[in-house]
Amino acid sequence: MEAKVTWNKRLSFTGTADSGFDVPLDAKEDSGGQANGFIPLELIATGLAGCTAMDVISILQKKRQAVTAFEVQVHAERADEHPRVFTRAVIEYFVTGHAVDEAAVIRAIELSSTRYCPAQAMFHQVFPIDLKYHIYDAEEGSAGVLVKSGEYTIMEKA
Repeated sequence: MEAKVTWNKRLSFTGTADSGFDVPLDAKEDSGGQANGFIPLELIATGLAGCTAMDVISILQKKRQAVTAFEVQVHAERADEHPRVFTRAVIEYFVTGHAVDEAAVIRAIELSSTRYCPAQAMFHQVFPIDLKYHIYDAEEGSAGVLVKSGEYTIMEKA
């Protein structure tokens, strides 16, 4: 995998990788109050969310779950002192659908966290990651009714 950033001005860059797509990067504290893109750590958190989201939705589709909406949120805590690294993260999975099976959601999260998502595997080596899920029953004309919430715990290596 190859990636690069090209300087635009001040602390504004354009990132490009093998896929060929561009991503704007900026440092908010140097942008004069108006950012022109992601700060790099936002992009890392977004990458973590995207990596596990793609796994989980793919697994749920293979399990023939009737998912109508799906979102993954990453809440990352950072150290107070520089270099202000991530110290902990909570990944929340919001699954909306018709009669979505909780066991299928838990298994999809487990497979993503222990087998398929390289971002999660890598970051789990350096800081704790808590995994939470919320399952909503889809209703006509609404965002759905919460039917189940829970946590999946990644077992520590022996």
